[in-house]
Amino acid sequence: MSYRELFRGSSGALLMLGFLARLPYAMAPLATLMLVHSATGSYGFAGAAAAAQSLAVGVGGPVVGRLAERFGLRRLGAYAAGVNVAAIAALIAATQARREVMVVAAVLVGLTQPQVGPLLRVHWSNLAATRPAGSGLLSTALSYEATVDEASFVVGPAVVGLLAAVPAPVPASAPLVAGALLLTVAAVPLATRYAEPPARRPDQPSATVRLPIRPLSTMVLAMALLGAIFGVVQTGVTVYATDAGRPVAAGLLYAGLGLGSALAGFAYAWLPRGFTLPARYRLFTVGVVLGMSMLAVGDILVPLPVAVVLAGATIAPHMINVYTLTERLAPGRVAAAMTVVCAGGPVGTAAGQTAAGLLADGHGYRAAIVLGPLLAAAALLLAWLPPTAHTAAGFDGVRRDIG
Repeated sequence: MSYRELFRGSSGALLMLGFLARLPYAMAPLATLMLVHSATGSYGFAGAAAAAQSLAVGVGGPVVGRLAERFGLRRLGAYAAGVNVAAIAALIAATQARREVMVVAAVLVGLTQPQVGPLLRVHWSNLAATRPAGSGLLSTALSYEATVDEASFVVGPAVVGLLAAVPAPVPASAPLVAGALLLTVAAVPLATRYAEPPARRPDQPSATVRLPIRPLSTMVLAMALLGAIFGVVQTGVTVYATDAGRPVAAGLLYAGLGLGSALAGFAYAWLPRGFTLPARYRLFTVGVVLGMSMLAVGDILVPLPVAVVLAGATIAPHMINVYTLTERLAPGRVAAAMTVVCAGGPVGTAAGQTAAGLLADGHGYRAAIVLGPLLAAAALLLAWLPPTAHTAAGFDGVRRDIG
C-alpha cells in the first residue's frame, strides 16, 4: 500500500490529531526539567525529577495497555488524557512545595501519560485485520507512525524551547500548560472520535490469550537498547555542544537524529514485499551498528551534525521491525503487547542518560558516545538469536501483511 492510498483511506482529522496528541509526550521531559530548575535552581535535582518521570512512563505504559483491553481504547484514551492534565496541574502547583512533592508530581505525570503512539499502532493493527491478506496496510501505517513519532520529537522540544525563550511575564510553566492544552484539544477528541476498533473477525484471537513472555521479553529488551542509544546520543551531543561553547546547539544536533530517522521511516514503506521481516530486522540492526559507529568517530570522518543525521537514518527501520514483530507475537493482545514493549524505551533512555553522563563527567563526550556502538552490538546479537526465540507467530507468520 502506498502513502497516497493510506492518506486517501484515512481521515485527515485522525492524522492531524494523532500528531498533535503525541506532542505532550515529546515535550514533557524538557518542560519538566525547565520548570523544576526554575523552581529550585538545581539542574541536578531537575534532571533527577525528569528521569523519575521517564521511568514512570515505562511503568505506567503496560498498565494503560491492560486497561485499554478491558475498557476499550475510546474510554481509556479520554480518561488518561484528563487524568494527565490534572497531573500536570499538580506538578505546576508543586513548585511551591517541597522538593519531595515535586518528584512525586513529576512521577504522576509520567504514570498517567497517554500512550498515544502505541495505541494508534493498535488502531492500525485492528484495521489491518479487517483487510485482505497482503494488503500492505500495516507496513505502511507503521512506517508512517515511526515518521510521525520522530517528527514529534523534533517539534515538541522546539516548542518548549520557543516558549521558554519568551521573556517575562510568561511563566516557566508555559511549556507544560501548552502540553495540557494539546491533550485537551487533540488527545481527547482523538480517543472519543477515532479510537473505536473495527468489529473483530470470528477467527481472531481474543484478549484472553496469554502474552508470550519469552519472545515479548526479547522485544522489550530490543526497545530498551534502542532507548538507551537515544539517551547516550542526547547526552553525548549535549556535552559536545557545551564543550564547544555553544550549548544552545545541543537541541539542534539532537533534532538531526530525529530528522534522519523520520526520513528513513517514511522510506521504509517502499521496501519490496519480498524483503521478509526476519531479513529486515537483522539487516537493519546491522545498520544501527554502522550508524552508531560512524557517530562515535563523527567529528573525525565527517562533521558531527552530518554523522548524527546519518546515524538517525538507521533508527526508524529498526524500530518499525520491532513494532511489527510485536504485533505478530500477540494477536488479540496487541494493546497490552505494544505498551509493554514501548515501556522499554523510556527505561532504556534513563539508563543510557545516566551511564553516558557518568562517562562524560570523567572522560568527555567521546567516552559517552562510544556507548552507542556497544549498545547497538547488543541489539545485533539479540536480532540474530535463533528464530525460535521470537516464535513462529513472530518470524514465520509475518507474510500476512508484508508479503
